[in-house]
Formats: sequence, structure tokens, C-alpha cells
Amino acid sequence: MNKSSIVRERIFPPRSWEDLDNHFIKAIHNPWYTSLMIIQDEITYLTWEFFRNKGIRSVSLPVTTGSVTSPMGLGSDSLPVKVNLEGVETYLSDSMQFHLEYALRNHHKGVHYIMPSFRGEEADQRHLCQFYHSEAEIVGGLEDVIQLVNEYIDYLCKGLLKNIPDIIYQTAGTLKHVEAFILKDTRYPQITMEDAVMQLKNNPKYIKSHKEGFRTLTDEGEKELIKLNGGIVWVTHHDYMSVPFYQAATLDYKYALNGDLLFGIGEVVGCGERNVTKEQVRKSMKLLKVDEKNYKWYLSMKELTPLQTSGFGMGIERFILWLTNHDDIRDCQLIPRFNGKLINP
Repeated sequence: MNKSSIVRERIFPPRSWEDLDNHFIKAIHNPWYTSLMIIQDEITYLTWEFFRNKGIRSVSLPVTTGSVTSPMGLGSDSLPVKVNLEGVETYLSDSMQFHLEYALRNHHKGVHYIMPSFRGEEADQRHLCQFYHSEAEIVGGLEDVIQLVNEYIDYLCKGLLKNIPDIIYQTAGTLKHVEAFILKDTRYPQITMEDAVMQLKNNPKYIKSHKEGFRTLTDEGEKELIKLNGGIVWVTHHDYMSVPFYQAATLDYKYALNGDLLFGIGEVVGCGERNVTKEQVRKSMKLLKVDEKNYKWYLSMKELTPLQTSGFGMGIERFILWLTNHDDIRDCQLIPRFNGKLINP
């Protein structure tokens, strides 16, 4: 990387999404959005390259589903988006993880995609109504998928520093945060939820206790853990009642075999080991009060082809938010989308 070629003048987003009727006019020639397009392109290219080098195949999937994933945990703050399609009620994809599990049974070396996801909650500094998901599913357990994510983030950082250091510097004002994420060892720091509670001294500002008997991290809690652990940290083994039913559990069903990678604004990557058998899935459904009727196909798949798999999902815009050293994810979409509003183009 030739640092002497880096343009030193920093650029900032125009927040033109606040005026939706005129956003597209203001964004056409704005350098922030030009840079955003270049960053998105580089992340997409590096992602395909990384997974192809691993022998993990890209799959093309639909954006509608009858089986939503992300909102299915008691601890989730996400809502599905229901639509009426030619008289049939269905959902826009919140994640196509179930379909990746299905596709993996046709290609055991692993499968992935980058596709849009839709959420029903309102957009804010941390959340978008529509965003891009980089997701993958592999044969293996929790530590296998954590290592895959470690290598993926490292690969993205190295590639972005090599290919577009000037763009990063213009938008972020520094390269140090990206350089710091290039792995010196083989993994990023890793703690359990119990470790996190101890680090945060069980402060209710950081740890939320739910009436159902489980704990989750608040937004402030995630930020504090990032600060305490050098800028990036895995938090694994969350309370089982806080996760979706498809996640595997410890033998006593106290903790999930899952992990969130926290950096930037908070959780950027979520991952987990899946239940293997139909019986395990049904037990989880019962514990989490999930109706089986929308998941008969999923239960049948587990019965016909039990397989130990793990997967992850990374929010592309959340990664971009960290990369650009910014604090509002609504500035990370070229064309904004907010629920309940008709927006052109």
C-alpha cells in the first residue's frame, strides 16, 4: 500500500435520507455515496473470492419464505415482514439460513450468499429496515464457524487496505482501525456471556434481565465490552432462552452454542451451531414456545438428513459503518428504504 497516494481530505455523509423526496438528487454526485458504492463492490468481490478459495459455493435463493428465522427467539428484538403475494400471505426473508442448511446437504464443503434481508422494526442509528446479509453454513461445530469468521474478517481487512486505502482514509479519517484487525494470531479475543456479565459487573445499564429468566446485552453493554477488550471481541454461550430454537445448546440447556462478534457499533456478526436431530429441534421449540406448524419441512429435513452444521450472518452495512468510522447506519445505503414509506427511485 502506498500511503503517499492517500487523499487526506475527509468526506462526510450529507444525511440526505432525512429528505426522502430529494435524496436521490443530492446523492447522485455526492462523494460519500460514490465512495460507498466502491466499498460495497470491494466487499462483495472479496467475499466471493474468500469463499471460492475455501471451496464454499455461492447459492441463489428466493427472498420470500414461510419460515422466518431471526425473530424466533424470546430475546430477539427483530420483527418479520409479512406480505400478501397474489392472495397468499408470506414473509420477506429476514435470513435464508434455513435454506442454506438445506443447500448444504447438496454440497458438504459449505454454502454462502450475499442477499437482502428485511426487518419489521423501525430504522435507527443501529438498524435498517432492509440490509444486505453475508451468510454461510458449513459442516462443523461452533469453533469451526468462529474460525471461519475470524479468517473472513481478516481477509476483508487485508483486501480493503490493499485495494482502496484512499477511500477508507477519506471516509474514516484513519486506517489504524482496519490495520488493528489484521490477525496477529489466529483468532480475535473470545469470552463467554458469563465472562461478559462479570466484566460488566452485572450493571443493569449493560445487562438486561428478562422476566422469562435470561439475560441479554444492551447496546451500551456491547459498546463497553468492545472498549474493555481492545476493539473487537467474541461473546459466546448466551443464555439459551435468548436465542432462536434452531441453535444447539449445552447438555443442560442453560447456554447456547452461539457467538456474536462485537466491533464498531456492536454486534456485526452472529453465529451458532445448529441442532442436529429432529428430537433436539422439537425440544428447543417446546422450551422457546415455538409453534411447529410452520417448520414441518425443517423437522423433516432434520429427520431425513441429520447433520452437524454451523453458520454465521454478517450485516454488510454494519461492517461498512465500522469501516468508515461512522455512527449512523442510515448513511450506509445508496438508496434508502424505511418501512411504511413509499420511496423513489
